[in-house]
Amino acid sequence: MFKKLVAIEPISLVEEAEKKLKDYAQIVHMYDDIPADDDEIVKRIGDADAVLLSYTSRLEKNVLERCPNVKYVGMCCSLYSPESANVDIRYCESRGIKVTGIRDYGDEGVVEYVISELVRALHGFEKGIKPWFGIPSEITGLNCGIVGLGKSGGMIADALKFFGANISYFARSSKPEAKAKGYAFLPLDELLEKSDVVFCCLNRNVVLLHEAEFEKLGSGKMLFNTGLSPAWDEKPFIKWLDEKDEQGNYINRCFCDTLGALGNKKLLLHGAVRCMQVSTGRTMQAFVRLSEKVLANIPK
Repeated sequence: MFKKLVAIEPISLVEEAEKKLKDYAQIVHMYDDIPADDDEIVKRIGDADAVLLSYTSRLEKNVLERCPNVKYVGMCCSLYSPESANVDIRYCESRGIKVTGIRDYGDEGVVEYVISELVRALHGFEKGIKPWFGIPSEITGLNCGIVGLGKSGGMIADALKFFGANISYFARSSKPEAKAKGYAFLPLDELLEKSDVVFCCLNRNVVLLHEAEFEKLGSGKMLFNTGLSPAWDEKPFIKWLDEKDEQGNYINRCFCDTLGALGNKKLLLHGAVRCMQVSTGRTMQAFVRLSEKVLANIPK
């Protein structure tokens, strides 16, 4: 059992899980707002030996150096790699601080968001906006390219396949389970060129779409980004967004659920961008899954 456990920001645990934290530490302190800066984080941690945080704050080396009692950091958010984490994993390893994270707790909501937005675009359900292909269209027969076939990318592919889409994907390697489902493994350039809609399902800070990739993607395409950060270089992305037809209508469209995925706040007003500014993975059911996994990670 820890002497003191501090959640330095809101971590979206269900009420029952918050109460259960008392089984893991003599003192539990939960903050319900996001710390303004590193000094505030240090102040909140104080002499705690266990820390919980979500994805909105960072625990860098300069903070951890000032908190010598910390022995455990629980990331109440996705942990895919040290490079994409909002905690300095390498420094924690050097000091013997155990770091845990969770995965696969909010993907269901993201899949529903993708299908919802795609159907609205194809059918023209949004007032004042024509169906994407000029007349109402189904997902059936749509050429869909998935960039990053991890858990969420795989779930999006499966959902699209259920509705009759043709699925191709790009990943670090071909996946036998995807081949068994009939998904085609393609080089990135070929996937971008052949797809009507591209879904970027990448880890935080992974950028794969540069100028050459947008040239391959071409015009008249839809681009979804379900990651936590932009999957593109901004300059060629904006150039792609700005493309218009002879009547002055935008011919490409980008969908993101959060500003973090879009990257630039100014782009929220762009006519080719639809950004919900809501984390679509933060559902009632996701909070239950998150709570269960956070508690399971905490060493007793």
